[in-house]
Amino acid sequence: MANASPPSGSASAGDYRRRLGTFSLLMVGLSSIIGSGWLFGSWKAAKVAGPAALFAWIIGAGIMILIALSYMELGSLFPKSGGMVRYAQYSHGSLVGFMGGWSNWIAIVSVIPIEAEASIQYMSSWKWHWAKGLYDGKELHPMGLALAAVLVIVYFLLNYWTVKLYAMANNFIMIVKFLVPALTVIGLIASGFHGSNFTHHGGFAPYGWAAVLSAIATSGVVFAFNGFQSPINLAGEARNPGRSVPIALIGALVIAALVYVGLQTAFLGAVPGHLLGHGWSGIDLNSPFADLAIAWNLNWLAVTLYADAFVSPSGTGMTYTASTARMIQGMKENGYFPKILGRVHPKYGIPQPAMWFNLAVSFVFLFTFRGWGSLAEVISVATVISYVTGPVSAMVLRRTCPDLKRPAPAPALKIVAPAGFMFASLLLYWSKWPLTGEVIGIMALGLPIYLFYGWRQRFAGWAPHLKAGIWLVVYLAWMVLLSALGSAKFGGHDLIPYGVDMGVVAVTSLAFYAWGVRSGWAGPSREVAGEAAAAQPDLAPVG
Repeated sequence: MANASPPSGSASAGDYRRRLGTFSLLMVGLSSIIGSGWLFGSWKAAKVAGPAALFAWIIGAGIMILIALSYMELGSLFPKSGGMVRYAQYSHGSLVGFMGGWSNWIAIVSVIPIEAEASIQYMSSWKWHWAKGLYDGKELHPMGLALAAVLVIVYFLLNYWTVKLYAMANNFIMIVKFLVPALTVIGLIASGFHGSNFTHHGGFAPYGWAAVLSAIATSGVVFAFNGFQSPINLAGEARNPGRSVPIALIGALVIAALVYVGLQTAFLGAVPGHLLGHGWSGIDLNSPFADLAIAWNLNWLAVTLYADAFVSPSGTGMTYTASTARMIQGMKENGYFPKILGRVHPKYGIPQPAMWFNLAVSFVFLFTFRGWGSLAEVISVATVISYVTGPVSAMVLRRTCPDLKRPAPAPALKIVAPAGFMFASLLLYWSKWPLTGEVIGIMALGLPIYLFYGWRQRFAGWAPHLKAGIWLVVYLAWMVLLSALGSAKFGGHDLIPYGVDMGVVAVTSLAFYAWGVRSGWAGPSREVAGEAAAAQPDLAPVG
């Protein structure tokens, strides 16, 4: 499918203002990662895995860094806004490009309402009667939904006129985001830390190590670390993307991992013994860290946490409001969305129609999934689905565009890329049946849009695009089948025993990776080689 050109009289994607420095881009990444995930992730992971949840954060960070290395190379090679939805288009054409971009956009745009939900959910622990009526322990009530909608609009307004205003607000918010988690860790460890919590109440891994793997996929770990995408999606607005993107990407993941491990340690040690009467899975808290602070008479910390419950999620909500608009711009240029959504304001350099569209979609998610936990699970699985195309695209573009200078090449890509694909496949499997099948079904809902734009073009020239994309369709169907037939520890029908199931996923994923790499073709990637070279002076073709 040919890329759609910008509408007459509008600014193009190239008119984005390059105003973000390395520090600001790093803050964007950290702001995306340290959002509502830190307020709820430690509690959710402890419910699923007990004290072994510590390993969920460590293993999850390692997997995310492995996957991010492929995107680091792609983001610096093609420093364009909304980059995450473009790379599969460059390597495989329209079918893989659409499926990868659609799943990634769904995963990211749904983060905007979940951050607002997190803030309101924390409000429900306030002592006033009206606040307790905002949330019933599972979902927000009408007043809570209304307040969450107001927050979504605030995120929208802070991004509507200029990325500079957003960056200034985000840098300030990020300082608060570091201080409050640090105070939380110090306060809880100093006042109510019990080392016995790590060995009593069922032991260190009371629900087995399979629960640790599921915690990575569905308890907020993947959801939290997913924020590494934001520096990539805003690369088109970075002053020096070849330097800034790698630093922001890897730096944000490493720093955030240290923060999350500290928070998980503090949470596990601070849970009072009387709350563990029914084990770790029986802990029900509306405002986890604030509730623990109150339990240990740390009222100053509780008040701080209640305030930060607006600041941290709001920083992430603003970041994703900015990056999702750039993703819509990218999908428009790939030819999947109406041209009007690609218009960039000539004065402010902001894709305002795309922002209005994302605002409407955010409201759909807000009123459909009314609790942090339910929406976090959907986002996590959708995110993992979007990850599988990155390592494949990076390797294909090494083959089809070898003459382009790569400002930030991934080290040992021949090992990193297949390993990243394999672990992304394992994360998808660990998400548990039937959730895996349900979210893949949601991803399939986007195919009518793809077919509509193909019909408008009379399906001209579609054959090579479809041939290059068959591997991804078969792969997703295969993962649904494995999830359904897999071990009961991951929600399946136990036809494939535990241990063997993960071996099957690992081996077959490598076969699909090889198929995907072979399916890439030079047609779409050669069309953007000159575009990449024009994006940065030092990207001129070699030789």
